[in-house]
Amino acid sequence: MGEEKQIHLNEYQKAAVLDESPACVVNANVGSGKTTVLIEKILYLHLERQVPLEQMIVLAFTNKAADEITGRLLRRESCLSQEQVQGFGTFHSVALRLLKNRLPVEDAGWTKEFTVMDPDEETDLALDIIAEHGLKVKYRNRLKKRLEHTHAKTAVVGLSGGLDSTLAILITAVAMKLLSRPASDIIAVTMPCFGTTRRTRSNAEILCQELGVSFREVNITATVRSHFADIGHDGQTPDVTFENSQARVRTLELMDIANLNGGFVVGTGDLSELALGWATYNGDHMSMYGVNAGVPKTLVRHLVRYEADTASSEALRRVLLDILDTPVSPELLPAKDGEIAQRTEELVGPYELHDFYLYYVLRFGFGPRKIFRLARAAFAGSPAYTDEVLARWLRSFYRRFFAQQFKRSCLPDGPKVGSVTLSPRGDWRMPSDASAAAWLAELDTLPIQ
Repeated sequence: MGEEKQIHLNEYQKAAVLDESPACVVNANVGSGKTTVLIEKILYLHLERQVPLEQMIVLAFTNKAADEITGRLLRRESCLSQEQVQGFGTFHSVALRLLKNRLPVEDAGWTKEFTVMDPDEETDLALDIIAEHGLKVKYRNRLKKRLEHTHAKTAVVGLSGGLDSTLAILITAVAMKLLSRPASDIIAVTMPCFGTTRRTRSNAEILCQELGVSFREVNITATVRSHFADIGHDGQTPDVTFENSQARVRTLELMDIANLNGGFVVGTGDLSELALGWATYNGDHMSMYGVNAGVPKTLVRHLVRYEADTASSEALRRVLLDILDTPVSPELLPAKDGEIAQRTEELVGPYELHDFYLYYVLRFGFGPRKIFRLARAAFAGSPAYTDEVLARWLRSFYRRFFAQQFKRSCLPDGPKVGSVTLSPRGDWRMPSDASAAAWLAELDTLPIQ
């Protein structure tokens, strides 16, 4: 860029253009020529210092400002093209282009058909979806009404430091607020045993501190060992009895703490777990009100993420983000080197697949072949979801869904959050001994490539 192209710049502006320090801060008022200086700086780096435009990132706060920068730049140098200024724009637009064009998002199992949204946009989208599908949003008020109706002095929640119990306590805190009652009327109980990790135990306590919830620890290890002795279990074999005994002892503790404090137990199990039967019968399967019973696991994650994005303190935001980052686990098997040893999705399959299958089974009653075809289209481009993987977990879904109906036949009450529920008193009536044979036979005919 020749000196003749800078004749309209004052000395301060010229200094900003020619400055080559790692960081250059320019003080400028409205109408002082900020955009002009920025454009001259870009051209100086490109034409004089031979820095390719493709290697530059130029960010603006608004679309209007970004459009003005690129428009004026292209008018100044007609030989430039739009392809060269792909790194110019708003923070969101440039980040989106980088993710789509430069980063290997497909290797991580994502397709390039996505967008970047801020929390306000997510809220607007959620409200649009609610309006479009006529969803009933009574999640908070239902728990509030049950607390009022039962004259409960307290609400007792088993808090593991995982996603489901976190959402349950967040919603219970909101219900207490709606009742103009203190969050301390919630008793959160963490019950460490063989598989509890320091991470989940710590997150549970921090979460309660930030919410103002009463926190209590009941170490159930000795009680479980005593129970093993009562029934003749060696306490070492990691079988179903080893796991379920812990879940049932935890429920016993919660129920009796609720009785002792004039309250009731708020259940934490979600819709996805109910569909797959991923709950211990008369253990975590049972409560006095299952607040998450109508919420699929993928939605649980989004709701907790929303609470993190809108958190009232930085500490609350951090702990919610760490809970989101923690592998989903019942923590019933001993930890390995202090880390979670039991990962739910490695055992029952990806929740995003199961929730997809569940939606089309419950909402539309589609059969296996049609659901498989829809899944193939929905997850196209994801290397993790080959036809074989989709078919394997679809078979697992049907097998578990039919075999576990007996648990759903005696569910505690819970709110209907979306368009479907598995409550035996509501949308779903199914014999506990119904056979999956016809559905499994149809799965045998899938056109797997």
